[in-house]
Amino acid sequence: MKIKPISIVLIVFTLLSAGTWHIYSNFVSTSAKLNSLIETYVKQGSFSGSVLVAKNNKILLCKGYGFANYEHEVPNTPETKLRLGSITKQFTSMAIMQLQEKGLLNVSDTVAKYIPDYPRGNEITIHQLLTHTAGIPNITAFPKYQKKKIKPHTLEQLINRFKDKTLEFKPGEKYRYSNSGYILLSYIIEKASGKKYETILKENIFVPLEMNNSGYDKARLIIKKRASGYGKEDDKLINADYIDMSFPAGAGALYSTVKDLYLWDQTLYTEKLVTKKSLKTIFTPFKEHYGYGWVIGKLYNHNFIAHRGGIDGFSTHIGRFPDDKICIIILSNFKHAPSSRISKKIAAILFGEKYELPK
Repeated sequence: MKIKPISIVLIVFTLLSAGTWHIYSNFVSTSAKLNSLIETYVKQGSFSGSVLVAKNNKILLCKGYGFANYEHEVPNTPETKLRLGSITKQFTSMAIMQLQEKGLLNVSDTVAKYIPDYPRGNEITIHQLLTHTAGIPNITAFPKYQKKKIKPHTLEQLINRFKDKTLEFKPGEKYRYSNSGYILLSYIIEKASGKKYETILKENIFVPLEMNNSGYDKARLIIKKRASGYGKEDDKLINADYIDMSFPAGAGALYSTVKDLYLWDQTLYTEKLVTKKSLKTIFTPFKEHYGYGWVIGKLYNHNFIAHRGGIDGFSTHIGRFPDDKICIIILSNFKHAPSSRISKKIAAILFGEKYELPK
């Protein structure tokens, strides 16, 4: 029996449509699961902010939840600018590697080269500052931190707050997370380049990548679509404590959007900012799986690169599965948001692993 040409066309079209619908339905199903997960946290009162999830260059979810300002009921969107907290550290690390490629510094340089009178500065290297192995006490853990954080500081003034503190261990011997190290890196960036830290990031990272909605946060500036930060007290939402953003400096002073951070993620697969050799160094785990501004390990048996951030009124997380081309970005203007936990559950959805919705 001969099949008419028109019948062949219909059969092929039907098969193609069925395959396309299968892909489309899976896409919709995954996106719906992701959205449902976030909505559960929103209804629970533990999440407000923006989320972006992408896989194989396809965005599965890009949405704002809750309000950027609860007093005026301004909704969060993917364009809302939120403080990054310690996600800032990966940009500081990138700036260091760019300066190294230009021959302006080397990660083996000691702190003494840039601050000659720094106690034991000839023992502490830039590499150790980047990997939290320098032994410098963490300035944000000092007893007077809450009182001091509200005042503007120069980098020199910040460094003087921990400069004479006894090292917690011999440099290079152990790992202990310290924001002080990244404040020192901010200063070294300025000394080596002859430019302000924020200028270096703008000229060498944000402008080249067209991250037009990212920058150094300052309270006095009028920054359109900037989110307000919130905390929780007696189960009630409260305005976050004030912090002058000169205090966190290169350890946590930046703001961005989920869309801008996705541009950042995509660039890290290329040599647009630094060479493959420098990228390999950045993503090499040292003590306690910490690289240069990133934590490197495995999750659900997949290679995983991530960092979380927390600063007054904000909780953030960026997770990357480079082998799977997956990117998960969580930016919340709730300090109490479990951003890292949400990111892990999103990964479970993407990999078909078990997960539980919050009760």
